[in-house]
Amino acid sequence: MRYLLVGARWLSTIFRPEFMPVVGFLTLFLFTYLNLLPWQFKTLVLVLVILGTVLLPRWTIRFWRKARGWERHLLRLRQNRYFPYLIYILYYCFTLHTLNRLQLPYYMSGILVGAIIIQTACALINIKWKISMHCAGAGGVTGALMAYSLIFYFNPIGWLCLSIIVSGLVGSSRMLLRQHTLLQVVAGTLLGAVGGFLGIFLNF
Repeated sequence: MRYLLVGARWLSTIFRPEFMPVVGFLTLFLFTYLNLLPWQFKTLVLVLVILGTVLLPRWTIRFWRKARGWERHLLRLRQNRYFPYLIYILYYCFTLHTLNRLQLPYYMSGILVGAIIIQTACALINIKWKISMHCAGAGGVTGALMAYSLIFYFNPIGWLCLSIIVSGLVGSSRMLLRQHTLLQVVAGTLLGAVGGFLGIFLNF
């Protein structure tokens, strides 16, 4: 059981929801014709995405937590998550605006649109009920993959199976760590899949 818990903690750390936009852009740059873009441009985009969706929000939330004298575990409480949600949404919107100024194709900026949809929906649901943001992030990858398969007309079965397996592992890890119930995990995954799909497909 101890090894299962250690594995669950590693999965929860590796597949944190804020990493999903970075994973999305890396996937596009590695496995699509976008790998033909100049490496300087790809590096610039990735740096902006990492700063805007991972580093700056985490630094801001850490500063805010220390200013209030809170221990880290207090942010796991549902009633204390509103400010972190707001910070992430604002930074995601700022990053989206910055990338749009670079005139990226809409199907690329759609990754951030989907992330904003998911973050906003989770923040609203969190007012009354706790939902798994980890599972929403993992589900968002599945939804985005389905949208890209329709846009670019490719067979997504292999990648889709992999993303579903990863979503299942992430959900199982959250339940093993007693952070969420099965219903919260399933709801988060479905919400993420819908949000990821809409963010890409409707923004195209």
